[in-house]
Amino acid sequence: MKKDGSIVRYTRESVPKGKTDWERPRRMTDEEIEQAALSNPDALPTDFEYWQDPQVIPARETERVTLRLDRGVLDFFRRQGRGYQSRMNAVLQAYVEAQRRKAG
Repeated sequence: MKKDGSIVRYTRESVPKGKTDWERPRRMTDEEIEQAALSNPDALPTDFEYWQDPQVIPARETERVTLRLDRGVLDFFRRQGRGYQSRMNAVLQAYVEAQRRKAG
């Protein structure tokens, strides 16, 4: 959707070319791919033991709200990149849990 609210429709042939360089991973060896994964702190590999006791965590229902925040707080979380709203929610959830433990 464009900023003016109009809907843009594409055919399979007219979809704009993405910016992903798909040839780069195709040229990489398995060892290079593994090294790249190990260097990414958000994508650490798991071992056999990790999957021995999996737990299903149900998705929480979220609600869209308007919230006023200090600019510095918002900037801090935004600088951390994608998922900053989920991280803000996690911080608030931790606070809620701490308050419940304190009260209960």
